Amino acid sequence: MRTHQESARIFKTLCDPKRLAILEQLRSGEKCACVLQEPMDLTQSGLSYHMKVLCDSGLVVSRQEGKWTHYRLSNTGRDEAVKLLLALTTPDAE
Repeated sequence: MRTHQESARIFKTLCDPKRLAILEQLRSGEKCACVLQEPMDLTQSGLSYHMKVLCDSGLVVSRQEGKWTHYRLSNTGRDEAVKLLLALTTPDAE
């Protein structure tokens, strides 16, 4: 069972417009960090910070290819986030 702290991490991740824009970009498939950085008008360190938050939440996964990091949406992370939202917003049976 998740702690409230762990649960809050997912929702905090979704509360930033830059991270929402990154998730939107990843909907079309895996992207290299260099591809994500340009349209976001982020520095490399700014993008790295947002990607760390997204990966730590479980919504995004990464893989290294040479010197570049590639990111994609995590089906498992998405399913866990949806399950959490449903659990928090579904009334208990009486």
